[in-house]
Amino acid sequence: MVRNLVINMVNIKCSRCGKERESLHEIKCKKCGGVFEVEIDFEFRKENLKDNFPYIREWVTLGEGNTPLIRRGKVWFKLDFLNPTGSYKDRGSVTLISYLASNGIKDIAEDSSGNAGASIAAYGKAAGMNVTIFVPETARGNKVKQIEAYGAKLMKVSGTRDDVTKAAEKSGYYYASHVFQPHFRDGIRSLAYEIVRDLNWKIPEKVFIPVSAGTLLMGVYSGFKHLMESGVIEKIPTIVAVQTKQVMPVCAKLNNLSYAPPAKVTSIADALVSTNPALLQEMTDVLQNYGECRVVDDNQITEAWKELTKIGLLVEYSSATVYASLRKDDENSVLVLTGNGLKVL
Repeated sequence: MVRNLVINMVNIKCSRCGKERESLHEIKCKKCGGVFEVEIDFEFRKENLKDNFPYIREWVTLGEGNTPLIRRGKVWFKLDFLNPTGSYKDRGSVTLISYLASNGIKDIAEDSSGNAGASIAAYGKAAGMNVTIFVPETARGNKVKQIEAYGAKLMKVSGTRDDVTKAAEKSGYYYASHVFQPHFRDGIRSLAYEIVRDLNWKIPEKVFIPVSAGTLLMGVYSGFKHLMESGVIEKIPTIVAVQTKQVMPVCAKLNNLSYAPPAKVTSIADALVSTNPALLQEMTDVLQNYGECRVVDDNQITEAWKELTKIGLLVEYSSATVYASLRKDDENSVLVLTGNGLKVL
């Protein structure tokens, strides 16, 4: 009975105009074109972190979450690359796929040649779904092989990255987008919960995250906001968003920098490719109030990646960006390592 009451308290609304979502088939707001978000209108629960996602009745789990938080020197590392498919995106996938499965969705499409595609493929197949992942025609590498290994159907699309997105949207399958689906972003709240829990219900000075499409930033912010509004923490820690010189739309907008996106992203940080993210305004709003944005180049990233391997941490180059951005006075901070280095070897 209590669980049903909590379920009724969870609404989905547009983050820009506030319109409520009419059905799970409304991917973008019909009124303004904005993105939807889960409205958190209940107290945080410490006992079982998954109780903070009351709209999930049955989890399609692969053992995600509860990744280690280790101290090295004056900072902590959150080893989210140890999730089942090798990236933090499993937090979003388990939540979205579990929600869709409970609503009878059987055939899904996603557009991603990277970690999101692999994660959606794994959880979708675990839920017994037919999964089709749309990728650019030029997509290669271990992440594409990982998508195929889970048994998802791979569809290569010629043209721009936007063309790939449009192909997935118009495929006739349910569009399980990791960017637009609110339950995917909402699942990443669990990362903020774990950081605070593992620090004995205290916050670090700063939390460093790599930023591209914005799912990680918005999810982590939502988790810290929920903890603060529930009285568990007194304030939201400073969120340090890290981008590359090639892909820095958030830093450019926030810091009033000139930025011309490249025709093709060639940075070694190949998981950070969103030059014009749909969540740009939402990310900028959060950072204006609770964070900052730093930019690193490929030489800094490569050097940081090498230094991390020397302490036993093999991550993607995109994950090494947070270490590359670290300064001497950034003590008592948490650096979120998002992707497994085995994917890029």
